Amino acid sequence: MPPLVVNGAQTRCTFGMAPGMLTILPASRVTAGNMPAGTIMDYLPMTNVMPFGMCQSPSNPQVAAATAAASGVLTPQPCLPVIPAPWVPGASQTMIANKPALPSTATCTCAWGGVVTITNPGQTTVQVN
Repeated sequence: MPPLVVNGAQTRCTFGMAPGMLTILPASRVTAGNMPAGTIMDYLPMTNVMPFGMCQSPSNPQVAAATAAASGVLTPQPCLPVIPAPWVPGASQTMIANKPALPSTATCTCAWGGVVTITNPGQTTVQVN
């Protein structure tokens, strides 16, 4: 059983150049290890999913434009994640506010092609199914 993800969890994007952070707002009032616990719906860019430093995805229009201006040399640009869908898979049996809890094994995908993973769930004591 993977650990439940809480506020302050560390994340990583395959096209990002730095680690990111997951912010879980206390809306559900459910905590684990005294921190707000996450659900699969905690995927909103700049609210939940914070930037990953510089983006290296050629699918990102800003990276593509900067790369073209640099005669085809990949030119990373500031990351502004675009996450169009919730984390998957959610916990199969643990619900928070009628939404599947967010296990540390879940991923989500940025519109620019990066896969966002959870590298540190923020705590290790509470596990989910």
